[in-house]
Amino acid sequence: MRQTSPSIGRPVSSRMYAEVCVPMFRFLLGIVLGIILVPVAVVVWLRCGAVPVAVADPPFPREKLITHVALNARIDREKQNVTLEPNEDNLVAGAQIYRDQCAACHGLAGKPSSFGAHMYPSAPSLWEKHKNKPSVVGVSDDPPGETLWKVENGIRLTGMPSYKQILTDTQMAQVSVLLANADKPLPPAALEILRGETPPAAPPPAPVKKK
Repeated sequence: MRQTSPSIGRPVSSRMYAEVCVPMFRFLLGIVLGIILVPVAVVVWLRCGAVPVAVADPPFPREKLITHVALNARIDREKQNVTLEPNEDNLVAGAQIYRDQCAACHGLAGKPSSFGAHMYPSAPSLWEKHKNKPSVVGVSDDPPGETLWKVENGIRLTGMPSYKQILTDTQMAQVSVLLANADKPLPPAALEILRGETPPAAPPPAPVKKK
């Protein structure tokens, strides 16, 4: 018995049909079933309540690697050079911004956040030395442009907000320059702010309503 090949219109022997056409048909059927079954399996998994969504749950397999690769690639593509000088005015201003906007999660100098370590992923303490690199404090080994990208855009599903609509471009650059210089001597006024020794800045007065 001979089969006809639909692609070339020539007769195909039963042996060739069994050796070539049947495996190819099974392969294509497997692809089609995979396309259908994988999304269905994912939906079932999401709805069964077994997905690790709590802070104490173990991470997804290779979760850290996958998220870091994507994040680093995005930052490398979009980060800008920060040209702001790390002078006293900018460092003191950056310290005040840090205390007002960042310290709750990332802690002050000598005063870690009470809940930053219990977030997922944990919010790094930005005024502590690295255990394996004592010369590095917080993110002082990151370029200011990388920190600026994170401040400006935030990081999804980490608790890190975007400050694009909260701080000005200058303010975001000031706090980024401050963190890049966390491993260097800072002005006394900036250190007082970062240690919590200076009272918080008074909020601006509320606008007066016109009658």
